[in-house]
Amino acid sequence: VSSFIERVLGGNLPIGVEAYDGSSAGDATSPARLVVRSPRALRRFIHSPGELGLARAYVAGDVDFEGDLFALLAIQDRAEHIAVRPALLAEGARLAGRDAWRPLPPPPEEIRLGGRRHSSERDAAAIAHHYDLSNAFYRILLGPSMTYSCAVFNSSAESLEQAQANKHDLICRKLDLGSGARLLDVGCGWGSFAAYAATHYGVSAVGVTVSRRQYEYAQERIMAAGLGGRVEVQLKDYRDVTDGPFDAISSIGMFEHVGLAKTGLYMRKLHSLLTPGGRLLNHAISTPGTLPLTALQRFAARRSFIQRYVFPDGELLDVGRLVTMAQTEGLEARHIETLREHYALTLRRWLANLEAQWGEAVAEVGMGRARVWRLYLAGSAVSFEQHSIGVHQILAVNTPADGRSGLSLRPAWEQPKPFVHQR
Repeated sequence: VSSFIERVLGGNLPIGVEAYDGSSAGDATSPARLVVRSPRALRRFIHSPGELGLARAYVAGDVDFEGDLFALLAIQDRAEHIAVRPALLAEGARLAGRDAWRPLPPPPEEIRLGGRRHSSERDAAAIAHHYDLSNAFYRILLGPSMTYSCAVFNSSAESLEQAQANKHDLICRKLDLGSGARLLDVGCGWGSFAAYAATHYGVSAVGVTVSRRQYEYAQERIMAAGLGGRVEVQLKDYRDVTDGPFDAISSIGMFEHVGLAKTGLYMRKLHSLLTPGGRLLNHAISTPGTLPLTALQRFAARRSFIQRYVFPDGELLDVGRLVTMAQTEGLEARHIETLREHYALTLRRWLANLEAQWGEAVAEVGMGRARVWRLYLAGSAVSFEQHSIGVHQILAVNTPADGRSGLSLRPAWEQPKPFVHQR
């Protein structure tokens, strides 16, 4: 069985492979091992060769990833591009036994959405799948800040809590927030940024989310902080916001759920909610240099681990395309910043939190869901480190007709640090 797995993955594996029949293959000295625990793993692979079959086997417990998870992800690219010959599939079926050609049901953690793609109803279902797990689980993962987006680190030794505060403060300064300003936080999550902006910059904030669990938590958080008169949280889709105008809009880690087909509508809607001179800060994951996908590529993408288990209907755009679409809808792009390395470090911190409290996490969401998150966090960290994906903050302004953007020649967040001469 192990030699079969090695050949499927392309030979000369940089990791070790062990199987239920006592066989082994690959690099026995590697700190990472792929352990095949059951013939069910082969059955899953036969019916879904590639990444999806391997993911289903791992989530179901038919395969284990042991040792250094990041070393094991050296085969990530191979799993995404497996092309299996019929003869190899036939060998796998022989090894799997008499039930080989009978497909197994996917693990219950897998989802396939119905309805019109990126309709309000289907988007709400996609959000519920990912965010409405357990607030206690997210507390384990994210720490006390309950902030689920890329942090900003001054050094790799800085705490996650401080790095998230750094990110919040950076966005407040980019948006030029001040006492009396009115802020809309689109996809407000558990209310962390709205609470920070109200507490430290004196704004009046409205946060919107379509996740009921997030809404409930954010409501309690705002009241406990004594911010009930300054922060309002609404259970609402961004498309249904009507209580503008706002001096500033933040969208932090929400745009990934919008979709290419709705990006023009998204930018047009946010533009309509801004006062003249108002600012939008869009913080989103991106894919470098992507072009529109072919029908075959879209089909393959929807069979990926991320689409079936983590972010159903999630779509990433190249930052250049997003800037173009913002400007097409009347917003002037004024500043772009990449935080790719910061997100890799953030993900590693979240994974460390998960693994340090593994038992508590499993008790909250179940073993299958905890496995989904373990694989997702590690794989995403590697993708950011390798520049397969990035993350950008785009600051855009609803520039009035007279062209006065309200930005100084050298905005505060761009000011260079004072030079200190070293003797």
